[in-house]
Amino acid sequence: MTAPGTPDAHGAHAAPGEDSAGVVFPPPFLYAIPWLLGYLLHRWLGHDALPAAARPLTRPAGFAVVAVGLLIGFSGIATFLLARTTFVPHRPASALVTGGPYRFTRNPMYLGLAVVYLGLPLALGFAWPYLFFPVAVIAVDRTVIPKEEAYMERRFGDEFRRYKASVRRWV
Repeated sequence: MTAPGTPDAHGAHAAPGEDSAGVVFPPPFLYAIPWLLGYLLHRWLGHDALPAAARPLTRPAGFAVVAVGLLIGFSGIATFLLARTTFVPHRPASALVTGGPYRFTRNPMYLGLAVVYLGLPLALGFAWPYLFFPVAVIAVDRTVIPKEEAYMERRFGDEFRRYKASVRRWV
């Protein structure tokens, strides 16, 4: 690792205190808070948004969607761990990860959280969290990912820019 302010092996420069994406608020909370608002709205209004007759079909489908989301997200974490770099956005990255699920999306962990978000209401039989889903995705897309991508460009330079040009942000 190079000293702050000096170029690293990839030619990227880091100013003092900039050897991370600078994301302090944990991104999973950007999904959890809107989801919980939807859940509280469900509790406050006191009725289910999905008809009881549909639940024998929606529950298994919802749990399947949750399982897919967990698989996507945890495969992203596992790929980072295998590359011996951190998946915590306020810590310095030691490697640019482009394998595993990162061949298809630059953000499998956030994509996985979004898929889990979508599956839970279906599995639990109420739809109010869907009202707040755009808030969660926009919050991550506009406040977290740009900071992470700016950091990755500083840290890995052209290598990240090539990766960014060849792999989509979401899917």
